[in-house]
Amino acid sequence: MKFTDGIWLVKEGFEIQNPKEVFDYSLKADTVTVFAPFKKIKTRGDTLNLGLMTTEISSPREDVFTVRLKHHDGGERKSPAFGINEQQVFLNTMDDEKAITIQSGDLKVTIDKENYALSFYGNGQFLTKSDVNGQGYITSADQNYIRERLDLGVGENIYGLGERFTNFVKNGQTVDIWNKDGGTSSDQSYKNIPFFVSNKGYGVFVNHPEHVSFEVGSEHVSKNQFSVAGEALEYMIIYGPTMEEILRKYTDLTGKPALPPAWSFGLWLSTSFCTDYDEATVNSFIDGMKERDIPLDVFHFDCFWMKDFEWCNFEWDRRVFPEPEKMLANLKAKGLKICVWINPYIAQKSALFAEGKEHGYFIKNRDGSVWQWDLWQGGQAIVDFTNPAACAWYRDKLSALMDMGVDAFKTDFGERIPTDVQYFDGSDPEKMHNYYAYIYNEVVFDLLKEKRGEQEAVLFARSATVGSQKFPVHWGGDCLSTYSSMAESLRGGLSFMLSGFGFWSHDIGGFEEGATPDIYKRWTQFGLLSSHSRYHGNVEYRVPWIFDEEAVDVTRKFTKLKMRLMPYLFKQAVTAHTDGMPMMRPMVLSYMEDPAAATLDRQYMLGENLLVAPIFNEEGRGEFYLPKGKWTNILTDEVYDGGTWVSEHHDYMSFPLLAKENSIIVCGSRDNHAEYDYAENPTIHVYGFETASTHAETVIYQANGTQKATIRVENNNSEITVHTEGLANYEVIWHKQHESGTKTYETSEKTIKLA
Repeated sequence: MKFTDGIWLVKEGFEIQNPKEVFDYSLKADTVTVFAPFKKIKTRGDTLNLGLMTTEISSPREDVFTVRLKHHDGGERKSPAFGINEQQVFLNTMDDEKAITIQSGDLKVTIDKENYALSFYGNGQFLTKSDVNGQGYITSADQNYIRERLDLGVGENIYGLGERFTNFVKNGQTVDIWNKDGGTSSDQSYKNIPFFVSNKGYGVFVNHPEHVSFEVGSEHVSKNQFSVAGEALEYMIIYGPTMEEILRKYTDLTGKPALPPAWSFGLWLSTSFCTDYDEATVNSFIDGMKERDIPLDVFHFDCFWMKDFEWCNFEWDRRVFPEPEKMLANLKAKGLKICVWINPYIAQKSALFAEGKEHGYFIKNRDGSVWQWDLWQGGQAIVDFTNPAACAWYRDKLSALMDMGVDAFKTDFGERIPTDVQYFDGSDPEKMHNYYAYIYNEVVFDLLKEKRGEQEAVLFARSATVGSQKFPVHWGGDCLSTYSSMAESLRGGLSFMLSGFGFWSHDIGGFEEGATPDIYKRWTQFGLLSSHSRYHGNVEYRVPWIFDEEAVDVTRKFTKLKMRLMPYLFKQAVTAHTDGMPMMRPMVLSYMEDPAAATLDRQYMLGENLLVAPIFNEEGRGEFYLPKGKWTNILTDEVYDGGTWVSEHHDYMSFPLLAKENSIIVCGSRDNHAEYDYAENPTIHVYGFETASTHAETVIYQANGTQKATIRVENNNSEITVHTEGLANYEVIWHKQHESGTKTYETSEKTIKLA
């Protein structure tokens, strides 16, 4: 929110008071508290009729500071609050005449006593500063606010803040952390996360579930400002120094992504939304994919598996699915997992509405009546997940579906949550607006874990807040079937990946409108090289043969490619689960020191070794940047020198998919499903390793997430040695980068001499 009129004046209707000096302070082993009045104190009389800012600094984990700014502290602590995994950290504090210095690990903050300001340093290097007049207590006729303002350095870029479809670099933007159902073509977002990452080696997490307003160089262009309504503001500053370390430490605090089941990385096919479908249609799609040799792992039933006007009643519409139990058994016999669409809303026509109303399972108006409206479903109510009985009731409905054979749920919606309401547990409606996404998806995810086991739980979720990364997978929402929308979807996904989430998907072909064959084929390439891959649309089926025969070939090729890549991809998924590193990594995350990578939002690293550059035009023109080093297109074996931009033409069967120098890419022996034994007869692709004293290693995991084998490749005195443990049979293909072609080696551990 903006409070000033230019840099000299305060905006009409507001008054800003700033802490001016450190008047008093308290130093404890784990907390430093500073009292800073709103003017400098020269006489005792100056202490009268004057407010002050109380600043508390503690450390929830090493290399992290929590900064709490408080004006009046007499209000009740309102729920809900984000769950934070804190540890006890004792501060290293120094106090002298001019400053108080506090250290946690390699992160240090210095508080200027005379001219109140906070300066943050990482390993001795300046990071940012809350300068004189940076903090503020703002009053207006109807609301008070607390503001913090951190310096933006020259060349400093800010990233993250959730799945945002605006410019990838957030400088110059106003960002409101407030979940909305706004599609992918505006500044609204389904997944707002009050956490950003700076390329200067730090991140900031504003620990408030309610509305948080960010002015990222958009009010004062050299300042990154954030504010909340009320009397207190809490934020955490996290030192990296790398972006990878910032994400690891942020997810240490807020939770690591769960590891999705291996089968979820296969191809998902949806009925689409407003299309006409019944059991015969569904079988024609599934059988058509098999007849065309296109691997399929998951079939998804969208909204109209239930009757019109009755979402959600959790009952199959038996007009079109007369024997759902038998149908699901037949589909599962074909090797498929089943996903069905749900949301947290109960329409008035649903038989469950009266039941929920009678037992108090819905969010209520302030007068105690059920909150309802007609947007989406006539007279719909919203399940109150703060009520344990409502959670059990909702779970029971889903549990019955799982007993029928359902394996996963698409947890749609959860953004349009009203604030003029009351909750069963007395939660603050303003805080619940964003937080609702967390408890909604948590209820469903926990049921999946309980019924199927820890390693089998997966959602297809749209809304999210802090901590929702624990309930993967999330998809990008309602996009158009255009290249612009395809690009904005990727921008949103990359911002999302820099917000603590490990896995992300999108509607292949676009959701709204009808896709052209060209869009369908290009989006298919991109979609099958995302962490999760789902065909879905609004008014149009998304099976490839309705577009043209080449679309069938493209779908087959890139689906089989992803299946072959599963040993590599699942290793990256385990890394996301254990370390908080996303599978789809913005170039700046992997190449933080390369200035050219700072703004790249049309390409990404798929894991640590593969660069993906989707094509966004009808001409088939691929345009991408390669960081320094040798790069090899794994589809063509063409070798590129990095440190430059590349522009080249691709037909629909080719694609810019490049392995970086000195990479080990393990491919599996099967291409018909995503889940199989990744250590059975793999092919080990070795790229580079032509320079002495280079080495790399990788791991092959089983589909249950346990380590099965290790591979190490090293160059010693112009000899390549491949060491393996846990592999009985495998093949090595060495892609030499100083000559055309490849050399193939079979047998077990071996030494390979350079040509």
